[in-house]
Formats: sequence, C-alpha cells, structure tokens
Amino acid sequence: MTPSFSSTLHRPEALSVTGRHLLDRRQFLARTATGLGGVALTSLLGAEGLLGATPPVIDPGHPYRPRSPHYEPRARRILVIFCAGAVSQLETWDYKPELIRQDGQPLVGGPAVTFQGPAGNLARPQYEFRPRGQSGKMISDLVPHLAEQVDDFAFLHSLTSKTNTHGPAENFLSTGFVPDGFPSLGAWVSYALGSENQDLPAFVAIPDPRGVPQASINNWGPGFLPAEFQGTSFSAKDPIRNLLPPDSVTPASDRAARALLQEINRRHLERNPDDGSLAARISSYELAARMQLSVPEIGDLSSEPAYVLRSYGADDTAHPNKASFARNCILARRLIERGVRFVQLFNGAYASGGALNWDGHNKLKEQYDVHAQIMDQPVAALIRDLRQRGLLEDTVVVWCTEFGRMPMFQKGAQGRDHNPDGFTCWLTGAGVQSGVSYGATDELGRKAVENVLSIHDLNATLLHLLGLDHEQLTYEHNGVSRRLTDVHGHVIRSVLV
Repeated sequence: MTPSFSSTLHRPEALSVTGRHLLDRRQFLARTATGLGGVALTSLLGAEGLLGATPPVIDPGHPYRPRSPHYEPRARRILVIFCAGAVSQLETWDYKPELIRQDGQPLVGGPAVTFQGPAGNLARPQYEFRPRGQSGKMISDLVPHLAEQVDDFAFLHSLTSKTNTHGPAENFLSTGFVPDGFPSLGAWVSYALGSENQDLPAFVAIPDPRGVPQASINNWGPGFLPAEFQGTSFSAKDPIRNLLPPDSVTPASDRAARALLQEINRRHLERNPDDGSLAARISSYELAARMQLSVPEIGDLSSEPAYVLRSYGADDTAHPNKASFARNCILARRLIERGVRFVQLFNGAYASGGALNWDGHNKLKEQYDVHAQIMDQPVAALIRDLRQRGLLEDTVVVWCTEFGRMPMFQKGAQGRDHNPDGFTCWLTGAGVQSGVSYGATDELGRKAVENVLSIHDLNATLLHLLGLDHEQLTYEHNGVSRRLTDVHGHVIRSVLV
C-alpha cells in the first residue's frame, strides 16, 4: 500500500536537517534553556538601560502630544540665550590677572597668524573686573546687571569648539555637527518630548531685532527629523507671517472654509488610515488654526505692567535696539509661562564687522559698549522675572556663544580674533548648582586646560536635565542611528544638584 502524503511528512527521513534537529529532545531542552536565559538577560539589561536605543513613538496625527522622558526630569523646559558673533570670555566672565600683567607683550611661542591675519601683542581686558556676590566671583563691568546674579550661575570655563568660523560654529553649537543638515537641539527635544501646550509650537526661535544669526534657520531647523519638529521663528517685532487670512476674508467665511477642509481631510483619512503624511499635515493645519488665537495674544505686550517694561528696559526710547530686544525677552518669558518646551533667544545677528553682533575684530570696546547695553539689562531682568514667578524651578537657562576670543589683539587693530580652544558659558535654573565654576583656561585665557569640555558635553547635560539620555535619543537616517551628541558627550554632573 502506498503511504499517504501526510504519513510521509511525519517520517524522519522526509524532514529537512533543520526539521530533524527540532525533533531532538536534547537540542530542544538546551535551546529552551538558552532562550529563557536570553529573556532574563534582556530583562536585566533593559532595567539597567543597557539595551539599544528605542526611538520615541510618534503618532502622525498628534505629533506634539507630550511624551515621557527616559527618567524623572529635573527640568521641563529649556531657554537658550544665544549671543551670536562669539563673545570674548576675557571681557566678560573669565578673569585673567596674568593677562593684565603681560599687557602689550608678545605671546611667547604663540601663533604668528590667527584666523583673520597676523597676531599682535597680548591685550588686557578692556573692562575692569570686580568681585561679585557672596561668592566673590570676578565679573567684568561690561555686564553689571548680570553680575548681580552671579551667585545663581554655574559657569563652564573650558568649552571648546571644532571650528573657528561663525556659521559652522553656530551649527556645531545648535546641532552638534559642523556641516549643515543636522537637527537642532530644540528639534531633538520636541521630537523626544512633544509639547505641553497644544495651542503653541513646542519650539520657538526668537531672532534678534537686528537680523537672523549667521547660520540662520540651521539653528532651529529639523535636519532629517520630521518637519513638524522645526522651530517656529517669530519675535515681538516680527510676528508669524501668513498666520491670519487677508482682510478680504471675513471671520465667518474663514471658519466655514476651515470646517469644510477639516471634513474633507477627515473623510480622506478614513479611506487612507495609514497615510501618516496626511495625518501630520492635518495636525499642522489644526495647530495653525489654534495659533491664530494664541499667538496674537501671547505677542501682545500691552498687558504687561509699566514696571515690568521698565525693569527689562523695554521702554527705553533712547535705545530702540535695546527696547526691541527687551520686548523679545518678555516674549520669551511669556512663552515659558505657557509651557513652550524650548525657547531659543538670539542676541546679535549676522557677520557685519562686529556692527550687528559680538564679532569684535577691530573696535572691540567701542562695539561691546553697544552690544552689552542691548543685552545685559534685558537678560538679567528675564532671569530675575523667571525666578520671581517660580519658573526657574522647572526651567533651565543657558547663556552661550559659538566660540571665544584670543588673548592678543590682531596686528594693527583694537580687537581679538576667533578662538575655539577655550570659552565660557553659564547655566542657571532647574537642577543646576548655584555659584559654582567648572573647568579653566590657561593663565592667559587662550586654551582650555582643566576639565576640558566640548559642545557635546553641554548638550548631553541639557538633555539629561530634561530626563533624556543622550545615548538613547536616536533617529535612524540613511542606515545610521544618529544622535545629537554623535558618538561623544558626557553629562557634566559637577554643576548639577
């Protein structure tokens, strides 16, 4: 009798080699034990946070919904105060008495040529330094209002950059990479955490009233992240463009058109439920509709009391650039109050020989007198205002610039050349120690020599304060698992509480 097909399959000689191995009881028990061990190991590694990174789960229809951080955060929001043009650490925060002693002498063993040309002699700080606060921290007379709050700051005196050119250095500070095309810190944060306010953007960039920074929208761009995580750029002076319909469109017809469009989109999405791009577009249009009400309200500073405008310098009619920047600072506070996750406030614009930003090559003191008058009082008032309103309890503030300045003047000039080898920024607010200094440059302020830091370390620390592990926050792009900190970065725990 001819065996049936089914009985033939059940005979060992009819099975493949792999199939016969599966019938081996010893092999089965051994592999089961190994598999159970693998499950246990996976569980232990997951508990220790040692598994591979898991990207955030984004609902295309609701990309701005709040998402959980990796662990309990110290801060819920970040305010970045970005002084474009490379502020000299030697005229502000980094006191070097030896530079005063060697004023006018050549730098022994120093470079004959720096970024823009031949190097001149060493030059003392162009402003006096004095002990400030209970800590006695030496701070320059250039920034007297900020100097009053020195006991609340944590200074990082040993930052370094990868480049001495403004645009690429701005890229590096804002994105962690020198070339264009990478996501900004704010885009990473909104991608990871979403927004606490569904009527406003998760990430707002506020350009200086004098213009945009050198790297322009790279500082708030999404890079290869989804476009909805790009920063929204507007200021007290320049509101969001094209937000409201033209005057010829009545409010009633505008509402009717939006209602019709919403119904058409809803029906199309029902027929195409897996169209994530459409869901994202609908979400962005819905946010824009809500912003038609929320943005004009938040940008209307007429409700601010006169004493607040005065404290910021927003009523300074003699200095319109200062008053305009002060109004940007008030706008930043109002955005933070309403739960905007990431605010990037710019002081200084594009390269202009130092006329519009802190790029002090030729007439450093003359230009810094102007720039400090614009920046010092408004920023000091902003931080004080945040503190008095209790907002610094869950907001971290960072003051930064793209690189520093050389201890010598340029030959034939009264200014300093670019220096990426040692410069200063400071932090204050949620999770940050008060009145501490970390790292140091050499005795002339030229090069970081103690606890040397990179921008990756700074960015890793900011993510950490938000409850994000910089090694776990990733995005797959062109087959590479990308991070804000590339393959570098350490949390600067010495300045954290």
